[in-house]
Amino acid sequence: MKAHVLVLNQDYSALTVCSVQRAVILIHLRKADLVEALPGQFMRSPSVSFPWPSIVRLRFYVRVPYRRIMLSRKNILRRDNFRCQYCGHRESLTVDHVIPKSRGGPDTWKNLVAACTSCNNKKGNRTPEEARMPLRRKPFRPSHVMFIRDYVGTVEETWKPYLFLV
Repeated sequence: MKAHVLVLNQDYSALTVCSVQRAVILIHLRKADLVEALPGQFMRSPSVSFPWPSIVRLRFYVRVPYRRIMLSRKNILRRDNFRCQYCGHRESLTVDHVIPKSRGGPDTWKNLVAACTSCNNKKGNRTPEEARMPLRRKPFRPSHVMFIRDYVGTVEETWKPYLFLV
């Protein structure tokens, strides 16, 4: 029962992840339809047998007014996989402005990266080019699908077309 089920909106866009128990309840209450089930696995009661859901689709469209990931220290570290974007270390991480704030660098997804304390101090009030410290990966705004994938851990093969990972 600890497995995850991908929940799709009526238009087949990824919405969230829920537990198997919650997915079976949604199907039983006719709020969702089964899209994919794990082959050969069932949830059984004395009188009924349900296929073990892997993907369900809601019958009615759910409007999600705010789908952007909030800019926060925790989410920047998650996006950068808890690694310094200059040297790759995982210890004593801070958030660094690629273009320093004193030079007009904004607090945006594309200007903030995870950095260890020593790299942040070494870079100082300079750009990565001036400090001769190239970024390992260009900063970007993450999508909610990326955080669904990270929350679940390993993504099942059947989920990949719905999460655009094919």
